[in-house]
Amino acid sequence: MTHERIWRKSSYSSGTGDSECVEVSLAHDALVRDSKNPASTLAFSTDAWHALVREITAPS
Repeated sequence: MTHERIWRKSSYSSGTGDSECVEVSLAHDALVRDSKNPASTLAFSTDAWHALVREITAPS
């Protein structure tokens, strides 16, 4: 059985329904897509996603 994924918009999005932004869906993996092109996604393993988030949020 397949479950529909839940997509979250970036907190940097303007918040309107037609805004263009990055969206992420976290389940057993992480999928990232551009709201303008939702058919094309980047897939990350859970470990790779956590490593990416740590890297981009680490103080410089």
